[in-house]
Amino acid sequence: MTHYDYFVIGGGSGGVRSARIAAGHGAKVALAEKSDLGGTCVNLGCIPKKLFSYAADYGASLEDMKGFGWENIQADFNWKTLVENKNTEIVRLNTIYQSVLANAGVTIINGHAQLLDEHTIQINDQTITADNILIAVGGKPRQPHFAGAEYCGVSDDAFHLDHFPRRVVIQGGGYISVEFAHIFKGLGAKVTLLYRGDTWLHEFDHEMVFFLKEEYLKQGIDVRFQSDIKLVTNERNAYQVHLNDDKIVECDFVLSAIGRVPNTENLGLDAAGIETLPNGQIKVNENWQTSKDHIYAVGDVSNNAPLTPYAIAEGHILADRLYSKGRVRDINLDLVPTAVFSGPPMGTIGISEEEAKEKHLDYKVYRTDFRPLRHTLTSNSERTFMKLIVQKDNDKVIGCHMVGTDTPEILQGIAICMNMGATKADFDRTIGIHPTSAEELVTLKE
Repeated sequence: MTHYDYFVIGGGSGGVRSARIAAGHGAKVALAEKSDLGGTCVNLGCIPKKLFSYAADYGASLEDMKGFGWENIQADFNWKTLVENKNTEIVRLNTIYQSVLANAGVTIINGHAQLLDEHTIQINDQTITADNILIAVGGKPRQPHFAGAEYCGVSDDAFHLDHFPRRVVIQGGGYISVEFAHIFKGLGAKVTLLYRGDTWLHEFDHEMVFFLKEEYLKQGIDVRFQSDIKLVTNERNAYQVHLNDDKIVECDFVLSAIGRVPNTENLGLDAAGIETLPNGQIKVNENWQTSKDHIYAVGDVSNNAPLTPYAIAEGHILADRLYSKGRVRDINLDLVPTAVFSGPPMGTIGISEEEAKEKHLDYKVYRTDFRPLRHTLTSNSERTFMKLIVQKDNDKVIGCHMVGTDTPEILQGIAICMNMGATKADFDRTIGIHPTSAEELVTLKE
């Protein structure tokens, strides 16, 4: 029986970072992963989705080029080429993760890890013990359960379709559904986006979400709220999507993106005495400890923010606390920027106006929406939206929200400012870079 100081279950971004840092501090570390290293983000999430999003953006740019003098533009999109090139990049990243762990001295074990008790793990035919255990197994797409669900795909499937679907129905109201609507529309498909509620992306500022919805409608995306799938049938070489309002939409691919669930199947949580929440997530405290003090959980499997950079930060800090002898990374986990790679992309940092109201804050709102310079010569009617929420008593910027080209790149810099406690006066006395959309953030007066 082999014993380790630190055993990590799951080779995603959080687990790999934590294992590498712990090994760098001198701990004897092993990591178990049953699939490809890199987890959801590298293999079936952030990276391939962003690559597909770039492809969709290029499609829209072809039309915009005409306003800048480019004539006789002809281009054919090849889905197979995109998928193959994406696969090549993912393999490259898998190899990098493998090298990073091996060079750090981490033992990599390929196989499904199951807890036998609070210190013992079974993998394939190996039995291993460890002083500290980290669970970082991430999540997986929630499966639909209506009649005909077997005809539907989930987000994992969308990256490996044999043929590009010309008509797509997407079910859901979160990041994944909104991003894939942009992807398929930008690549040339007719897209119908369904959500059972009255608005999508609930965690974002509602005014910003409404703005994005209007942009999607202008592009020709068929956005339907208070609409859900009742039944899917396969007829005449196409799928018939029967809705709760008795309407039928015909398509070539149905994507169900109704959320994700923790990937804890056959993990042995009960045998180790680890408490879970009703939604299946592992319950952790502010130190990422589960109901067993020496067993930790980070990333999507736990009840913390389901964001890759957040999981990486969690894993890094945890390894520092356990093995660095006082050298702990300083990072702010309370003010987390995030983006949706929609078309146009949207991003946020800090609180929404709805949250400010709920907390009974005395605040001011500065907002603008405008047609960006790049579209003054095109037929594209896309607009950009920006909004700052400022606390009145100290002038501190407590929320920044944006929809428009380059939003994620712009907001990373704003996140630094807000982490440093920037005020509206700090924004105002900063000289803008002209002509850019970003300069509007330092010239807002209303």
